Amino acid sequence: MGSGPLAGVRIVEMAGLGPAPFAGMLLADMGAELLRVDKPPSAYRLFDPTGDVLGRGRRSIAVDVKHPEGTEVVLRLIEQADVLLDPYRPGVLERLGLGPDVCLARNPRLVYGRMTGFGQPSTNADPSVKTPLTDAPGHDINYIAIGGALGQIGRQGEPPTPPLNLVGDFGGGGMLLVVGVLAALLHARATGDGQVVDAAMVDGTAMLLTSFFDLRDRWKGRGTNTLDSGAPFYDVYETADGRFVAVGAMEAQFFAALVKGLDLDDSLLAEQWDQSKWPEHKRLFTEAFKRRTRDEWCALLEGGDACVSPVLDPPEVMAHPHHAGRGTYVQTPGGPVQPAPAPRFEKTPSAPGGPPPAPGQHSAEALADWGFAADEVAALQDSGAVC
Repeated sequence: MGSGPLAGVRIVEMAGLGPAPFAGMLLADMGAELLRVDKPPSAYRLFDPTGDVLGRGRRSIAVDVKHPEGTEVVLRLIEQADVLLDPYRPGVLERLGLGPDVCLARNPRLVYGRMTGFGQPSTNADPSVKTPLTDAPGHDINYIAIGGALGQIGRQGEPPTPPLNLVGDFGGGGMLLVVGVLAALLHARATGDGQVVDAAMVDGTAMLLTSFFDLRDRWKGRGTNTLDSGAPFYDVYETADGRFVAVGAMEAQFFAALVKGLDLDDSLLAEQWDQSKWPEHKRLFTEAFKRRTRDEWCALLEGGDACVSPVLDPPEVMAHPHHAGRGTYVQTPGGPVQPAPAPRFEKTPSAPGGPPPAPGQHSAEALADWGFAADEVAALQDSGAVC
């Protein structure tokens, strides 16, 4: 069990991919005890969860949930849990006999956290009507496409640029699920009443776009606005060595520092927000940044008011002196160096757990810790309900 602010919270996590394991990792980092219910090892043909770094900090049991005794094993765990994490498409756990009605009947204080792309029909504006996408498959790129984010990311005249799977899976998905689970957990502890938390990546994408919502009435296309590479003072520029720097000199004093640092004429200062001047400013900035290498520019401007930073490639990130001083990356117990838990807590510090478990690695010991007798575990393993 962890030592962070969630120490003592017990979570049953149905094994999945992407956003739900990310949510589980955050909760485990904060001290919750996570028990992942994996499929039997033989069921993993295309994906080995042992290699998924999002799986750090848990123990794993392997259960055949299509076996009647396997379903009962999960229900017995749920009786003792504070939270259940459901990573499946709508209806999957219901068909397995593990839907919210069944689970909340067994444990009325349970927080039933559900992670989907398009959401659960029961929480639609009209629950009696299924949306056209209720049962549709999809991935991050699909959710952020209809959520409105993908169409806003990219340069003018070019196709939208997929922002990895950060916006749907992780920002609008797993992170939002954690927020919902923690809020519902507070409510359950105060009242004894559990509930379903319906976290949908399309909803989360829309929520992340709240500050950009008014653009719909004055949309002129991606790559033409202040924060999407339209503004010359908020963009990425190539340097003499083919590398890049990021510039975020929005405020007047920062823009002035940038103009001075690039040795450009002060006349640009009065033109900062004149969009008709932006193409010419961008040309001047492009030419100026080509005069030095990335590291030369950073030695001159990084950390100053010009708001210039190096664009680091993945192999470079951990070596940056800020990360070294901050401790952004840590050695995980028995595993590789990984990003440290975040956020940070003054009185109940978080710590990364052990490496991702193999499916069923802890079946016997974890079930014993959750109240199963040794002869029960042996019988379950003999029947094939538990591996």
